Amino acid sequence: MNTARQIDGLDHAQLPARPLHLAIGMFDGVHLGHRAVIDAAIQSARRSGGLAGVLTFWPHPSALFNPEKATRLIAGPELRARLLGETGVDLVITQPFTPQFAAIEAEWVLPYLKKKLPTLSTVYVGENWRFGQGRRGDIAMLVAEGKKQHIGVVSAQRINHNGEPISSTRIRACLEAGRIEEANELFGYTYFADGVVAAGKRLGRTIGFPTLNIAWEPALRPRFGVYAVRVSGPKSKDAFLPAVANYGLRPTVERSNQPRIEAHLLVDCPFVEGDSVRVEWLKFIRPETKFSSISGLTDQISKDRQEAAAFFGF
Repeated sequence: MNTARQIDGLDHAQLPARPLHLAIGMFDGVHLGHRAVIDAAIQSARRSGGLAGVLTFWPHPSALFNPEKATRLIAGPELRARLLGETGVDLVITQPFTPQFAAIEAEWVLPYLKKKLPTLSTVYVGENWRFGQGRRGDIAMLVAEGKKQHIGVVSAQRINHNGEPISSTRIRACLEAGRIEEANELFGYTYFADGVVAAGKRLGRTIGFPTLNIAWEPALRPRFGVYAVRVSGPKSKDAFLPAVANYGLRPTVERSNQPRIEAHLLVDCPFVEGDSVRVEWLKFIRPETKFSSISGLTDQISKDRQEAAAFFGF
């Protein structure tokens, strides 16, 4: 449950007079590596009777410094704030990453934070975190400046998975390649899409495979293709229902540049147009393909359904 207070920028951070333990970073995707940093802040806050908070930024610095090649993020600001709020922190501050904020010299970052957050006790960052104008600041500088400001500094070592560090960059590569099972292991939760069931062309019904049509286009698109997924919503009474889904542009049946999810449930479908649903991605089955005929598409969907059913143990 997300009970964290959401704060729009440091200028609006009016906090109680309790020691603040603050995790700082972009935290794109809020994966296991991020959670190690955040959990350290939470544990210290609980021991000391303080507040646990997160300071994150929007947009990504690359959007300011290299807009033509800006990093495509796993989660937009609203979803990321929600994920951060669900970690157990008391507050999430999303600081606008403006040219003025980016121009703060590294030596002045902690004094600036102390001015905005007078109860700041300790900051928690990843071991490779860089800060300040030109990214000059590193952990050594942060520790040195922290001593001057009487602010503790905790740097969390990177967590490895299968011998390689967990990072947002690694997860992005997994999503773009369709390695969804690996991505889920790195996230520490199941990758998902939230959306509303929309009206479709009802082609699925005519060929025996009715689908839920869900418009969904994140900044970072996962690989177009067919996946074993599970779907939930208010009408599933919090249960996830097994399904097979295509995410992509549907090249066999229409010309489109707007990707969407088409999910075919393997059980009776309780959802109708207008319902809010969540689709959790579990296994990549195959890339999206353009077939020469509807019959070819139908034959392949039948095979996809069988593979998804086998995945779920049907």
